[in-house]
Amino acid sequence: MNVILAQTDFETSAPPHISPVVWICYFAVIILLIAAMWKVFSKAGHPGWACIIPIYNLYIMCKIAGRPGWWVLLMLIPFVNFIIAIILLVDISKSFGKGVGFALGLLFLGFIFWPILGFGSAQYQGPSAGRAPAAA
Repeated sequence: MNVILAQTDFETSAPPHISPVVWICYFAVIILLIAAMWKVFSKAGHPGWACIIPIYNLYIMCKIAGRPGWWVLLMLIPFVNFIIAIILLVDISKSFGKGVGFALGLLFLGFIFWPILGFGSAQYQGPSAGRAPAAA
């Protein structure tokens, strides 16, 4: 087949190869995140294994944050789920005595902040949603 200028002949090109080192690092991060979320769920008094069940983990996260269980349905609506996830992460971080900045860390750098929350010294202080703010 004729190749014209910078065109590629896709019939002969091989699929991209991903290094085994990349796969090992990827799975190491996944295992670290599962272990960290398991510990967070356990600290909050819920079963740790709940973090690996796809929809049930959202329900437990709502319970940890103090939000009603029907918020799981909101997580199934496209674009609405982004807002609900941010609210849940803020409430979860407040439930462990952390602030909004920590919630942003959970959102954008979860592979760092979930282990800090799970393996660190943060203690579960009860659901933050529905709790009256502390007087200054």
